[in-house]
Amino acid sequence: MMVNQPDGEIADLRARMRAFIDGEVIPAEPVLTREGDDARKTLDGLRSRAKELGLWALGHPADIGGGGVPFLDFVYLNEIIGRSEFGQLAVGSVSMQDTLMLRKHGTEEQKKRWIPPLVAGDFLPSVGLTEPDVAGSDPTLIETRAELDGDTWVINGHKWFTTGVADAGYCSVFARTEPESAPRHSRISAIIVPTDTPGFEIVRSIPTMGHDPSDHYEVRLTDVRVPAANLLGERGKGFVVAQDRLGPGRIFHCMRWLGQAQRAFELMCERANSRYVHGTLLAEKGEIHRYVAESAAEIHAARLMTLDAARAMDAGEDARVQIGLIKFWGARMLHNVVDRAIQVHGALGLTGDTPLEEMYRRARYARIYDGPDEVHRMSTARRLLRDPEAAPWR
Repeated sequence: MMVNQPDGEIADLRARMRAFIDGEVIPAEPVLTREGDDARKTLDGLRSRAKELGLWALGHPADIGGGGVPFLDFVYLNEIIGRSEFGQLAVGSVSMQDTLMLRKHGTEEQKKRWIPPLVAGDFLPSVGLTEPDVAGSDPTLIETRAELDGDTWVINGHKWFTTGVADAGYCSVFARTEPESAPRHSRISAIIVPTDTPGFEIVRSIPTMGHDPSDHYEVRLTDVRVPAANLLGERGKGFVVAQDRLGPGRIFHCMRWLGQAQRAFELMCERANSRYVHGTLLAEKGEIHRYVAESAAEIHAARLMTLDAARAMDAGEDARVQIGLIKFWGARMLHNVVDRAIQVHGALGLTGDTPLEEMYRRARYARIYDGPDEVHRMSTARRLLRDPEAAPWR
């Protein structure tokens, strides 16, 4: 057994998850991609099937109704889930980072109201963080405002790239609640806003890189009123709440990217071993050898870095350096591997007859969402310059 491969119960779960994702979710992708009623019925069937197979919400803590799989072990499962863009929806892992955020920062009433339906998959979570008029990579610039009127928050603002909000039960809205005299990182608060609250308006689905409609939405909040008790975490500590959500979320992304890259790698090898051109198989061409070897090296390196980041998280260590490194490295790795796989497929790789063109578009997103590569490189470099001993090999 390789040191970076699980054994025992996790190995069994991994095998069962692989059979479900490859055998049932991936074959359903053509229907799921088209959206509409057929897609919803198909997804509902897959979710029921995942629950029947004991594969639902495995990474959610056991005390809130999940499978209780430790964070590090979940890497081994999530790289399998990530083989399909619809995997996390099919097995309920899509709500994991939001339930962890609620579990840590929510009041008892908030946990009781929102966590059970999140874990059960009754609706999706959503976060209102990014805004169109300020840099999304700097949440201290948020312009949405929330003011207390007695025991009610009154919220006004403009959000976009609010993922999944059309199917969400609530949105965690990050808004400016403190005066300019407060410290820069202590001016923002997180507030739970049910999506059916008057004044909470979904303006549109934002067309993004070939997806129209997409699952990213523009939202306006006009005199939205919610109880003061809907404050999530401490007042003025929204930055802390956001980072507690984004940190694990970034590793979740990197886990899933491994699955996408591995699938692209398999497709590349399959094509190279079957396509005959200029007297030999593609697999016999020197340039294709480079594509395969470099892709394998990049995937393996990203996998080990992801495992190390998850290990640090599990151990309660400060994992900011590991998370920063794997976020920009993993995004670049995914883009590179899918790009090479498309090149090996030639014109076929540009069509919808393989999943590669969709994977390529999703890979381009990866270098921006949850913080662009440039910001992660900058912040990680600054930490290491201040303290070289924080390097993960120390």
